[in-house]
Amino acid sequence: MNQVRTRMAPSPTGEMHVGSMATLLKNYAFAKRNGGQFLLRIEDTDKEREVAGGVQAIQDIIRRYGLDWDEGPGKEGEYGPYIQSQRLDIYKREVQSLIDNDKAYYCFCSKERLAEVKETQIASKQPPHYDRHCLNIDKEEAKRRVSNGEDYVIRLKVPANQEITFTDLLRGEITFNSNLIDDQVLLKSDGYPTYHLGVVIDDHLMKITHIMRGEEWISSTPKHVLLYQAFGWELPVFAHIPVFLNPDGKGKMSKRKGMVSAASFLDRGYLPEAMLNFFMILGWARKNQEEVMTLEDYINEFDPSDLSSNSVAFDIVKLNWLNGVYIRKLSLEQLEEKITPFVPVTFPKEKLAAVLPLIQERLVTLGDFEILTKFFYGDLNYETDLLLKKAESKELVIKQLETAIGAINSLKSWSLVDLETSIHTLQEKNDWHRGQFFMMLRLAVTGEKATPPLFETMFVIGKDLIIKRLEEALNKLN
Repeated sequence: MNQVRTRMAPSPTGEMHVGSMATLLKNYAFAKRNGGQFLLRIEDTDKEREVAGGVQAIQDIIRRYGLDWDEGPGKEGEYGPYIQSQRLDIYKREVQSLIDNDKAYYCFCSKERLAEVKETQIASKQPPHYDRHCLNIDKEEAKRRVSNGEDYVIRLKVPANQEITFTDLLRGEITFNSNLIDDQVLLKSDGYPTYHLGVVIDDHLMKITHIMRGEEWISSTPKHVLLYQAFGWELPVFAHIPVFLNPDGKGKMSKRKGMVSAASFLDRGYLPEAMLNFFMILGWARKNQEEVMTLEDYINEFDPSDLSSNSVAFDIVKLNWLNGVYIRKLSLEQLEEKITPFVPVTFPKEKLAAVLPLIQERLVTLGDFEILTKFFYGDLNYETDLLLKKAESKELVIKQLETAIGAINSLKSWSLVDLETSIHTLQEKNDWHRGQFFMMLRLAVTGEKATPPLFETMFVIGKDLIIKRLEEALNKLN
């Protein structure tokens, strides 16, 4: 274990969860910090649940987040193949060594028999477990039954009443008694391994030194430890990372409480750099307590032993703040490139460069573009009464609109300076209340109470559309 090797081993059974992407980041960063390798392995042995295109989707989302792998699909190394369905001969070879060494055995129990045993145990208020019915079948007899085509699985022979201890980087020593562990199935009759067999064999043969995964795998780790011991292999280092809680802090983050796929956040306009930064600070902190950091900063400082063992809420407020920070760091050229996929087809593209400086400070996500810019080109929808707010009378507002239309129509050139000078002169000359007049004007030309700076907004909207909207406001009052 001289060189650190970490891995992520997702299954192509659906979109990658944000929690999985956060775990991937930790494995990636720790390997890079230690000059090691990060591997991507695809665990595709659950063919019934596999999604078409799932393997490619996993690779695509990792790269959309700006990360990559040193070994894995498309980057073959000496420990491949890196897709489990292409490693079936390896699993058969290794599990045969367990049978030969009396560490595993053939089981020929039917599904019906297993169901009956389980029902009886539950009725007797016993924890369901395999009753070892096939444990003492003679090896030669078992081989004959296999040769005759009888359905079978291969089970691990779990030693009785043995203390199984492993060290978790976050929690210290954890001990289980082997009596609590079933004689788990290792290899199914179709030649596919169960998760437990596949993950142990792959991690060992791929020389994985550190296994960082979700805390939901703690209860499975004793099974894995028993397998390492049965094979006579050295244990890797384990670190079980707490799950994300829902934003309200109640319960494991789930689809029922909102979008949870890693892709969905990018699709809604969160920047990958902001998402990675957010994953970094959930359950871990830099020594200087600064929350905004680059991937390079994280790689230089991250140590899994510093992670909190407590679950943390997926704080959307903090994520929104971080995303805003990263949006405001972008140059206008970078912002235009990143926001283009979020620009509606109806938006007048010739206005994009002028609009971006006005909304950059207000963007929380790139997906906010449409709602923040719709008044630059679309139809307005506001309550007429808002035009009269704080005004002495409707007649005053009518006069203000008529005078503003005349002033804008008389502008010889459409420039920001001329527009602002003309409207300010109009307000001062008539001694109109500043707050009332400019709010009325903002509503009439944008339909919104809050917008980017009024005159810059009016200038980008354009003279013809401004006059049209002021006339529409006037018609609302007449």
